[in-house]
Amino acid sequence: MKVEIKKFHELGVQELYDILQLRSEVFVVEQDCVYQDLDGKDEFALHVIGSKNKKVVAYTRVFKAGDYFKEASIGRVVVRKSERQFGFGLQIMQASIAVIEQNFGSTPIHISAQKYLTKFYTSLGFKKIGEEYLEDGIPHLAMIKE
Repeated sequence: MKVEIKKFHELGVQELYDILQLRSEVFVVEQDCVYQDLDGKDEFALHVIGSKNKKVVAYTRVFKAGDYFKEASIGRVVVRKSERQFGFGLQIMQASIAVIEQNFGSTPIHISAQKYLTKFYTSLGFKKIGEEYLEDGIPHLAMIKE
């Protein structure tokens, strides 16, 4: 998988369409969750895009401290269902953590993790903070990586 990092204004029309299509495919259709994905925050994010054969297969968006949470953050972590067996989730998260370190220095990273992925995020150094909560009807946990 090839990973690129882009600011919002650097995204091409087709690239943005492919990212939004992947997010909708997984978060809305696959997870059967009606929610407002287009939240007005994409323009403030760094977009971490994983592609294979010129097709977007993994993605996250990264924020500096204060743009989403008090701490730097990673969100909209997504991997195309047909590509999950290749370890792209791990690769895109490692790339996203590196983007934060390179752009914002050594800083805590906050995520809002779907509960079923707790073990995965723990393996990357994130620790649960607080209690479980529902976000768009899906159980989540706040997690921090110091």
